[in-house]
Amino acid sequence: MSDRVMPEATERDVYITRTFQAPVAVVWKFWTDPALLARWFGPHAVGVDEASVVVEPVPGGAWSLDMKDDAGVYPLRTTIVEIVEHEYLECIMSAQTSAGDIENVILRVQFHDHGQTTRLTMHQGPFGEEFREQTRAGWLESFEKIDALIAGGEK
Repeated sequence: MSDRVMPEATERDVYITRTFQAPVAVVWKFWTDPALLARWFGPHAVGVDEASVVVEPVPGGAWSLDMKDDAGVYPLRTTIVEIVEHEYLECIMSAQTSAGDIENVILRVQFHDHGQTTRLTMHQGPFGEEFREQTRAGWLESFEKIDALIAGGEK
């Protein structure tokens, strides 16, 4: 697949490029295996009950979970718009957060195969200013969790 052209990032979007020290099939599995998704999704202070995770890897399918912390439970509900195994995931998502509700945010994730490493390009938005930085920080902490799982031999 040739690289998709991601939308231009604006002050209302989160745009992250990150390299993981694992082949693309491993990184893809972190996004599509409910047990693995529950282990890494959300900031460090947030957990995900594996029983809440639903991944239906087809257009129109769900990619959903419940995040939880000491203050409560925060549902994330997502519908997959497009999915190409090991290459691309696009969803429309809504979420309840401690700062309020988020509606109709688009998440686009590209997986770039570099042999023993994978470069991930993620674009998500639009957000209001109050959610953009919170979301970006949450993704960065989530990706730290993936790095730790990979370093620990999780595949």
